[in-house]
Amino acid sequence: MSTPYPFTAIVGQDDLRLGLLLNAVSPAVGGVLVRGEKGTAKSTAVRALAALMPEVSVVAGCRFSCDPGSPDPACPDGPHAEAAGVSRAARTVELPVGASEDRLVGALDIERALSEGVKAFEPGLLADAHRGILYVDEVNLLHDHLVDLLLDAAAMGASYVEREGVSVRHAARFLLVGTMNPEEGELRPQLLDRFGLTVEVAASRDTDERVEVVRRRLAYDDDPEGFAAHWAEEESALRERIAAARALLPRVVLGDGVLRQIAATCAAFEVDGMRADIVMARTATALAAWAGREEVTADDVRQAALLALPHRRRRNPFDAPGLDEDKLDQTLDEAGPQENNDGDDQPDPDPDGGGDDDGGGGGGGVPPQADGDRTPPRSEGGDTPSGAPGGSPDAPGRSTGAEQRPVASAEPFRTKMLSVPGLGEGAAGRRSRARTEHGRTTGARRPQGALTKLHLAATVQAAAPHQRARGRAGRGLVVRRDDLRQATREGREGNLVLFVVDASGSMAARQRMSAVKGAVLSLLLDAYQRRDKVGLVTFRGKEAEVALPPTSSVDAAASRLESLPTGGRTPLAAGLLKAHDVLRVERLRDPSRRPLLVVVTDGRATGGPEPVALAGRAGRLHRSEGTASVVVDCESGYVRLGLAGELARELGGTAVTLDELRADSIAGLVKDVTAAGRAA
Repeated sequence: MSTPYPFTAIVGQDDLRLGLLLNAVSPAVGGVLVRGEKGTAKSTAVRALAALMPEVSVVAGCRFSCDPGSPDPACPDGPHAEAAGVSRAARTVELPVGASEDRLVGALDIERALSEGVKAFEPGLLADAHRGILYVDEVNLLHDHLVDLLLDAAAMGASYVEREGVSVRHAARFLLVGTMNPEEGELRPQLLDRFGLTVEVAASRDTDERVEVVRRRLAYDDDPEGFAAHWAEEESALRERIAAARALLPRVVLGDGVLRQIAATCAAFEVDGMRADIVMARTATALAAWAGREEVTADDVRQAALLALPHRRRRNPFDAPGLDEDKLDQTLDEAGPQENNDGDDQPDPDPDGGGDDDGGGGGGGVPPQADGDRTPPRSEGGDTPSGAPGGSPDAPGRSTGAEQRPVASAEPFRTKMLSVPGLGEGAAGRRSRARTEHGRTTGARRPQGALTKLHLAATVQAAAPHQRARGRAGRGLVVRRDDLRQATREGREGNLVLFVVDASGSMAARQRMSAVKGAVLSLLLDAYQRRDKVGLVTFRGKEAEVALPPTSSVDAAASRLESLPTGGRTPLAAGLLKAHDVLRVERLRDPSRRPLLVVVTDGRATGGPEPVALAGRAGRLHRSEGTASVVVDCESGYVRLGLAGELARELGGTAVTLDELRADSIAGLVKDVTAAGRAA
């Protein structure tokens, strides 16, 4: 086994280390989600934490790590009356992104269960992680149903396997740690809420600190054992401090005044539900124990809020996580004791007086805010921000070569669902019909590989004709492996939604671009909720560009859309051909994910020889390859040319107006986009 990198040798990343250590002191905090860019020691810190965890005593031979002092009465390997105990190190179990449900929760031997009535159960990763650490790298890329199972087990402290009337339950209490790169997509808000704490990590911009990171990493790579021995004393001291904090934790007092501050803070920041209050209370208690105190203070509450609340304030994927620290301090002051002036006639009303300066938020535990990730809008081909002087917008309604400032988007709205026709087999999602592991049962087939979902009726029907030949004598059914049938199920898949947005001068006419951006943002929000990948192609002037390659991060797409300038001619054919190139590459990368092309335009095509005919040929190219498409018609005014409808016919798709796109509009909209080539 390779020597892990020492936890105490990690440079910086104070918030990351604090969040992990608080969970080591009090697993009831509920785990930690680590968000940040790649290469910021997320995985290194998690793996290093295992070496600091106290050893656990387990029942000898128990696959579920039962405590000999209080064994689980429902343990599948039990009962463990007066069982001998052995000590071992706490485990760190890693859950791969591509793991199956059976690998996570365990699997039943269905054949033995049906024929012998035996609960032959093979434990999964949840059993392995009991009383240890369960680490999920790239948790935002994990399938939704696995995330649900994982977080349910973490909340209940037990895992349940129910299949065809056979039930197995075992204890599953673990420290849950997830890491993710927000650029690759966000977790749903309701799943974010299930993590106790969250920390934001980023690479240091301090030169000396970066030099020290490289120096230590090179030393570790050259001699892991020697490097670990050099830090052994610090590791031992930290291990003892964790044990001492655990022992002190039951004696820590959470006073009514502090509890009122916690409740007031959660109410002031309008977090949903009561989980935030409970997590804050447990975190503040752990902070006091970590500091060696038996009473929780207001500073503990402030630090707990900065760790437990930022991720619970996201209402949609376009919201940046974070807290207004001035508002936090004001809330804590208002909810705190009123008799602490100690002779001061009046509290200092000057916020700049320095009285609240705590030197960086209580010891370096303030999560970095995500605002720095958002760059100001920049004009294409220049360095001038969109709002800076010098960007002279053209008069509305004129298609010129001059660039116009990006306009703010209108308020997003709930859209009607657009889906790809037919039956796919792509990644689990909520848009189009597909064959999936979860959903309604539609039939049965012979299993290909391991049996995961038994179709009981079909299995019995396959075994029934052979009972006499197999010598059946009793009431039990004689079942062989050839009799087993896998249930086929139909659910929903996520698609690749590729937006092709017209940013030409004609779109700026009559201030249409604000409404267009609002519509695209609405579709992006819908794509987020339906677990789609999204991409963004824009066209204006003389060419088209891929503003955002296909990604799971709708936040990135929204950011690119907001900074999109307009102006110039309308190279519609170039936009469609660029979209064709993007889809061709994505078919090679992810052939099971079906695309949905959404073209947002008024249908005009200008620039170059025969622009209208060229756009028609580009549309027919998509149609010939079976790409489902929809054209969002942005034309407005009393006189309409109907060019977007003609483009939709060339694509073999459907044309809808901005008004028809709204879910609450009176105009009807078919749910399945007309398949390309269907009407050919």
